Order: sequence, then C-alpha cells, then structure tokens
Amino acid sequence: MKLNRRLAAAAALSMLSIASLPALAQGTVLKVVPHSNLAVLDPIWTTAYMSRNHGYMIYDTLFGTDENGKIKPQMVDSFQISPDNRMYSFKLRKGLEFHDGKPVTGDDVIASLQRWGKRDAMGSALFQFVSRMDSPTPDTFRIFLGEACGFVIEALGKPGSSVPFIMPKKQAETDPFKQIEEHIGSGPYVFKRDEFKPGDKAVYTKFAKYVPRSEPPSGTTGGKHVYVDRVEWNLALRDPQAQVNALQKGEIDILEQLPFDHIATVKGDANIVVPKYANFGAQYMARFNHLHKPFDNPKVRQAAIAAFNQEAFLRAQVGVKEIYKPCGSMFMCGTPWGSTAGSDLQMKSNMKKAQDLLKASGYDGTPVVILKPTDLASISKLPDVAAQLLRQAGFKVDLQAMDWQTLVGRRAKKDAPDKGGWNMFLTAWTATDVWNPISNPAMDTRGEKSVWFGWATDDKMVELRNQFMRATDEATKKKLADQISTRAYEIGTHAVLGEYDQPMAIRKNISGIFISNSNLYWNIKKN
Repeated sequence: MKLNRRLAAAAALSMLSIASLPALAQGTVLKVVPHSNLAVLDPIWTTAYMSRNHGYMIYDTLFGTDENGKIKPQMVDSFQISPDNRMYSFKLRKGLEFHDGKPVTGDDVIASLQRWGKRDAMGSALFQFVSRMDSPTPDTFRIFLGEACGFVIEALGKPGSSVPFIMPKKQAETDPFKQIEEHIGSGPYVFKRDEFKPGDKAVYTKFAKYVPRSEPPSGTTGGKHVYVDRVEWNLALRDPQAQVNALQKGEIDILEQLPFDHIATVKGDANIVVPKYANFGAQYMARFNHLHKPFDNPKVRQAAIAAFNQEAFLRAQVGVKEIYKPCGSMFMCGTPWGSTAGSDLQMKSNMKKAQDLLKASGYDGTPVVILKPTDLASISKLPDVAAQLLRQAGFKVDLQAMDWQTLVGRRAKKDAPDKGGWNMFLTAWTATDVWNPISNPAMDTRGEKSVWFGWATDDKMVELRNQFMRATDEATKKKLADQISTRAYEIGTHAVLGEYDQPMAIRKNISGIFISNSNLYWNIKKN
C-alpha cells in the first residue's frame, strides 16, 4: 500500500512537472497586437508593412537608416569605393549565421540583392547601373557599376518596403514574382512556422546565436539586443475597442497602432504609456490604376486629385488636429526633397474646379472601383471619403469592401476592374519610404515594368528620375526634385492626402522603446 502511494505521488509529481514545462520553457513573452493580419511571409514579394515588419524580425540588412535618416553599416563591417565610383567592395562582419546554422556568405548577399532588385523601386533603379557582382571570398562581395551613380549605399540601407533583406542563397533564388516557401534568416528572432496561424497568431523566438553590433539601437541601425524569449503577435484581435480593452487589462503589452479616437482614454490610464518612437510621420496616398478606364486618362486623374481635399481625409481618418497636417509635397514636408512644386492642382482647388476638370476630360461614366479594407483601422475611413468626394465631382463609384490581406493580393492584379481588378486603393507610407524620388514607388513610371501597383507610364518622368540617380550635388538634386514633383501632378501618378503621426501604446512595465520610425521589437524589456 505504501509503495502504491509512493508510486502514485511520484506519478502525480511527474505529471505536474511535465505540465509545467511549457510555461517554464516559454520564458518572457512579449505580447503584441500589430496593425494588421500577417498573410504574406515574403517581404520582397509585397510592400505591405506587416510583411516588412515580419522581415525585420527574422532577417538582417547590410546597412540601416538611423533615427535621423543617416545610413550606417549593419551586416557590413567595412567597405571601400573605387576612385571612379564604379566598384564597391564590402566585407561582412564576423559572427553572421543563419538560423539553420550555416554562415552568411557573399553569395547569399548577391542572390538576395538580385531578387530584391527586381521588385523594389529603388532596387530596380540601382540595378540599371549594376553590371555585375561577385564574391571573391566567403565574407566579401563586390558591386561593379557600368556607370557611376550616387545612391548605392542609400539603396542598400533603405529602411522601408521593400527592404533589401539578406536570405540564404537557396531561398533568394526563388522567382521574385513567386513567394518563398522557407523563412530562414540571420536576424535576432527565429520564425516559428509550426505555430503560425494566419488570422490568429505569429510567434518568434530569440535567436541565441545572433551577434548584435556594439552601437546603441537607432532606426534600423545599431545593436539588435533581444531581452525577451518570445514575441507573440495577436492577429485575431482586430476590433479597436477590444484592442484597447486588452491593453488596459494587461492581456497584451503593446498596441502597435493606437486608434485615434482612443488616444484621450489611453492617456488617462496610469498603467499605459504612449511613447515617442518616430521622428518622422507618415503620408496617406491614393493610388490610381493607370492601365484601365477611367484613370488611363491623365485628365481624369487630375480631376480626381483636384477633388481630394486633404483636410476632409485627415479630419475623418485621424480627427486629432494636433497630429495631422495637410501637405502638398509628394516627398513630405520638411524632408530633404520636400518640394510642393505643382501642388496647386490639389492644394488650391475646390469642388467646382474638380467638376470642370472632369467635364473637360471626356469622362464617360465608367465606375471607379475603390478597394476598402475592413480590418485596418488606420486607413479604413479613407476610401469612404474618397468615394464621397469623387461622387461630388461627378464620378460613378463602386466601393468594394474586403480585409486588408485580400486587398493586398487583389491590387497586384492587372485584370480589368469588372473582372476582379481595381481602379483605386488608398494606403499610408512612412516618411522614409516616400521622401526620395528614387525610393518613392509611385514615381516609377515604366508602365507594366513598374515595380509597384498602378503601372504608370511616362517617359519624361523616367528621364527626370534617371537624372536624379546620376546627380551628386545637392543643388542639382533639389532642382530635379522640384521638376519630378511638378511632373507627378501633371500626369497624376497618385494623390497625396496629408500627413500624420501614428501613436503606439504600451504597458508601463515595457521599456526600451527607441526611435525607430517603424515597429521594431529588439531592445525591448518586459519587467
């Protein structure tokens, strides 16, 4: 009997220990509600910020951009530029290792850059100058230019979509117009593919062999120190009120995008902090499909731009006057190339002007199919405002609702709007993605060869951007930025809808938030 009791007790203790193992193994867990669902795991295949943020969790970059917009080495230890500016030699820093245990080599870098260069606006521009690349030794690579240009390092360090993330050569050799199937990086976190549930959760664990840089974190540069064992993205919690409730109850630690109409409530909670994490704001944008009626006509696009009163969009979507401002600059106000040249079409127009422009354009009543996301609170009201203003100007509008990830897939289609395509979608960009005429994807006007959805065609814009790529002095670049801005309004590449700051909210026991101009999850501690 005593033996049986001892055996039963031992068995119970064993079961208790086994039951406790998952909790013990889990360690410190950072629980985050990101701004949207994560459906596309390939950050080169799409410009969606959720895919970009996923990329920053598991991949690393050759260079990064600090909080003030300066480019600094990241995976690169040192580099040299030839006297004629046509050969760049790079040496990778020691300790770079992929999650599968293999070292990062120059061949991995070359394959990754080649794939990125086929999908990204700035990457595509860079590869117009690249004649070849090679890797003389495993820890070095070189880029040879057929003609010198002034933005090689800037392109390699661009912080926003699409980011030149470095992948293993095998994955990087995937057709750039097909999604990768394996997700192995050399970054600070490992993606738990076995726990990923689209629409539910994404899980990342600390990569113990990651070797951070010694510099403090700043933007996408510096040391990527990981102080938590696990990061869980809650993808299911999409209702804004439910998100705020969960944050107040301590069920989540970070709310990536605090809904604008909950700012006052959250600031009144002693357990919640609204930290500063960005020096630069964001820009709302309406993108036209240039392939199909009615926006295949530049005069129709101009009429739409004239109708788009920025204050109407900002008041409806943001509502908090202190964190938004109208601005006619294609490259955002206050940035190095922040020109407002040509913006009178929008900033000094009124509805009567828009109606007159539409009548003169020959618009034939073709409905405008606008894609509206239902689960992305930060831009969900923009399509409604666009529809209202277009109708007032005389357009017929077909507003079609869908979740954001469905929208991301649909906007890549070139089909006619009545066959599953589209005429317009609305989105937001952080400043660092659009403040440069080369990196701004809406400025790529090579038609169906363009890397971003909308496929604008204009040879004059192509030539102006080519001149900007070759320019080396600031005065020439500024003059060209003015000309590019003017041309963008003349041909109606897209419509800018104003600027804003997007607040984030965290529990008071979370520390380590730094100026990233993005949503990055290293350096963070949970007390």
